[in-house]
Amino acid sequence: MTHGVTWKFHRASVRLPGDTMRFLIVRTEIRNAADADIAAVWADGGRLRDETRAPEPRRQVVHAEDRDAALLLARALSAVGAVRTGRHRVKVLPIEEPAPGRGRPYRWDG
Repeated sequence: MTHGVTWKFHRASVRLPGDTMRFLIVRTEIRNAADADIAAVWADGGRLRDETRAPEPRRQVVHAEDRDAALLLARALSAVGAVRTGRHRVKVLPIEEPAPGRGRPYRWDG
């Protein structure tokens, strides 16, 4: 007996001239937090994790040209065992085109 595979194809999004939103899909490791750190943050009302100062270690980075593609890729990365067990998380980050003279909008040093 053969088992058929059904593929769902999505209609491509219409991109308007000047529509330059792109996305990064990032799979990161989730840092463990000590109970003392959680209690201190809870008491002070601060933030436990500050991604601008100390981002979580990246495991995989993928680029998408539109929102539909980004969400489809994020859904696929969410099926990874480490994400399903809570050791990794998937983030979808919008990236805008750089303003003239401002350079590249995103840099990944590894």
